[in-house]
Amino acid sequence: MLGRLTSLPGLGGWDRDPLWSHVYDWTVEHRRVGGLLWALTVQSDLGLLYDAAAEIGRLPRGARVLDVPCGGGVAVRALRPGQGVDYVAADISALMLSRTAALAASLGVGDQVRTVLEDVGALGHDDGSVDLVASFTGLHCFPDPERAVVELTRVLRVGGVLTGSAILDDTGLRYEPMRVGGRLSGLLGPGCTRAQLRTWLARGGVVHPVLRTSGPVVYFRGVREA
Repeated sequence: MLGRLTSLPGLGGWDRDPLWSHVYDWTVEHRRVGGLLWALTVQSDLGLLYDAAAEIGRLPRGARVLDVPCGGGVAVRALRPGQGVDYVAADISALMLSRTAALAASLGVGDQVRTVLEDVGALGHDDGSVDLVASFTGLHCFPDPERAVVELTRVLRVGGVLTGSAILDDTGLRYEPMRVGGRLSGLLGPGCTRAQLRTWLARGGVVHPVLRTSGPVVYFRGVREA
């Protein structure tokens, strides 16, 4: 049954550029209408995503950012022309990367953005080489979220920031149909709870993360301390 569902047009894993990826990008691009749609369907405040991503636009010249999964370039919108950061947009989908590159060029920040085809479970970056790691609405998609957190914290320098969001498993039974449907369609992976996320982050040196819940979505931000 699961195999039949994920083989349908528009469904399946993120490497297949599912229909939802286009819907998601559109809602973020159109903040007012998108925010209303998020409130009605996802039952979450889209404004929190803008607020979290805005930190990228405040980074100093020379800072290095890793955005994984970059998707269609949601977080790229926070970059400023001439900001002078080294922005690495990573994803397992070449189609997503091409959309991110096109968006960056249209926003006048293409000179700061490099796209890389890679798996979050085996990032090709040195330990402690990134100033800010962004992973918005990605953790719930990964087949091994614990391994993903290991990699996200590994590449983050001491004093660097990890920021992101995810649909987590312990945000309430009212969101269970969304989680089940997401897994049946191939959009969501096994997921995790807030307690699991805190434990994994702490193992990677992000000992005191701040978590904020909005409907089924949990925003997290922390600094690597060791």
